[in-house]
Amino acid sequence: MPTAADCALTPLDAQRLAEALQLAEQAIGRSDPNPRVGCVIARHDGTVLGRGSTQAAGQAHAEVMALREAAMAGADTHGATAWVTLEPCAHHGRTPPCCEALVAAGIGRVVVATLDPFPEVDGRGVERLRAAGVEVVVADASSAIATAARELNLGFFSRVRRGLPWVRMKIAASLDGRTALANGRSQWITGPLARADGHAWRRRASATLTGIGTVLEDDPRLDVREVPTARQPQRVIVDSRLQTPVRARILQPPGTVWIYAGAEGSTAHGEAGAAAARRAALEATGAVDIRCLAEPTAAGTGGGKVDLAAMLSDLARRGVNELHVEAGHKLNASLLRAGLVDELLVYLAPKLIGLGREMAAFGPITELTEALAFRFIEASPIGDDLRIRARPPGREHF
Repeated sequence: MPTAADCALTPLDAQRLAEALQLAEQAIGRSDPNPRVGCVIARHDGTVLGRGSTQAAGQAHAEVMALREAAMAGADTHGATAWVTLEPCAHHGRTPPCCEALVAAGIGRVVVATLDPFPEVDGRGVERLRAAGVEVVVADASSAIATAARELNLGFFSRVRRGLPWVRMKIAASLDGRTALANGRSQWITGPLARADGHAWRRRASATLTGIGTVLEDDPRLDVREVPTARQPQRVIVDSRLQTPVRARILQPPGTVWIYAGAEGSTAHGEAGAAAARRAALEATGAVDIRCLAEPTAAGTGGGKVDLAAMLSDLARRGVNELHVEAGHKLNASLLRAGLVDELLVYLAPKLIGLGREMAAFGPITELTEALAFRFIEASPIGDDLRIRARPPGREHF
């Protein structure tokens, strides 16, 4: 575990960790459900021997990639320093422990940006390295570099610590908060740069989620197209009554779509036979994985709606770190009312629409103190539009 000697980063340590963090960003859209990690290995004279970032799940971690680069160059890593953005793993998973690889390579010093919250690591990596005679320095948890390392992996930290993915809700709206015309048309409120930026945020996510209303009205694919990606996020639909059309574009390859339904597709509405037929038709496509998670009623039985909190817990168990929500005003409202949204990602276009669809259909409230509170963490121009990010109080930093 960290000691009093920790947190003493030299200027070179800070520089190398910043470089490692840039490497870790290369793992976005590739490493899930594993965290995004970067590693730099260099001699005392500053000569860099190897760099690496986490590969796809089941493949090499950042430390091993950096050691491989050094080995391919014929470099001697004995006595060298490794700067890594997340504590090296100490357990056998789909790959061997990175601690053992660093020790075997003769690394003399390891500088860590932040500890790994995974129960089988969580300080054990530091302990194993020190037990092998390696000097280890861990950055102060409140430092900018430690905060940045956690921020890059906030979905991983959320899943491990809370048993929930980090839920980011993306909304494109006009200046007066309208996401569509009164007739439902929404293409396009924001400009092409904002749309491409939205796809970059989709790329960050383990899964993208929408509701049946959006599927029926917009027929989206909900994949990443505007930016390059090595992996498409898992697509998820909240569809209480299993109304997803078998020819919906979201069901097109690659991969299957996870559909969360209510009580066996709303058998509570007396539609048992019809619901069974709809489920059979969807399953016959081979493109869906259906789970029924009914919201409990006052009588203690399952209702017709999906239990959204239970769905998020299930998504975490399935390895979803960041969940990117692109839904309509009804599902948005349900998630917001339940306090299940960790971050708002809002693109505001310099337009006034007047009557139209709102961001979230909840309320009305009678007092301003009842309003759902958020705090701004970023506001950036994206082309002609403005990107705003906001989080509930207490969740500004993970």
